[in-house]
Amino acid sequence: ESRAANASNKQLSIQWYLPSLAKPSDDTETKILLLYAYNTKPVKISNMKIFSSVSVFSGYLWIPLVRVISLQEELSNLKQQVEILMQSSRSLSSASEIASFPEQSETLKIIPSTKAKMNIAKVPLDEKTEEMAKRCLSEVQALLSLVPALSSPLTEIPFDITLQSIAALESMFDPANGCVITEESLFNWITSLL
Repeated sequence: ESRAANASNKQLSIQWYLPSLAKPSDDTETKILLLYAYNTKPVKISNMKIFSSVSVFSGYLWIPLVRVISLQEELSNLKQQVEILMQSSRSLSSASEIASFPEQSETLKIIPSTKAKMNIAKVPLDEKTEEMAKRCLSEVQALLSLVPALSSPLTEIPFDITLQSIAALESMFDPANGCVITEESLFNWITSLL
C-alpha cells in the first residue's frame, strides 16, 4: 500500500534522461530521451504484476538536445512577456479601482488568493506575444510529433494562455528537471501530440 501510485485526476508526468551508452540509431547529433506517462482517468496502482488499465499510457521520444534547450529559452522569454502583460493589466485595473475609491488607495493590496487567481486567468495577448506563443507552441508540436515533417506551424493557439500554462511548458522542456502537468487544456493538447 505504501508503494501505491495514485492519480486522482488527469496527470502527465515528464522526465528527461541523457543515457551515457544508449543512443538512437541516427546519432548524428546529441539527443535526449523524453520519458512520459499519463492517465486519462483517476487511477490507483498498488500491484504492478496484476495491473492493467486502458487509461494509463507511457512512452519515450528521442529529441535533439539543442532544440530542447533553445525551446526552453524561448518559453522562458514568453513567460516573462506574459508576466509583463499581466502586470500591465493588473496596473490598469488597480488604477481604475484607485480612481473609483481614492480614500481607500492606501489599503489596496494584492491578496495571495488574488495572486493565485491571476496565475490561472487568461492573459490578453498583444500581437508580438501571440506570435511568440505560436512559434513556441509550433516547436513543441514539432518536437513531440512522431512525424515532424507533417506538423505545420500553428495558426491558432490551442489552449488559453495563462501564466500557469506557460510556466508548466517551461518546466516541461527544462532538461534538468521533470514536471507533472495537470492543467486541463494544456494536458489535452500535449497528450494529443503524444
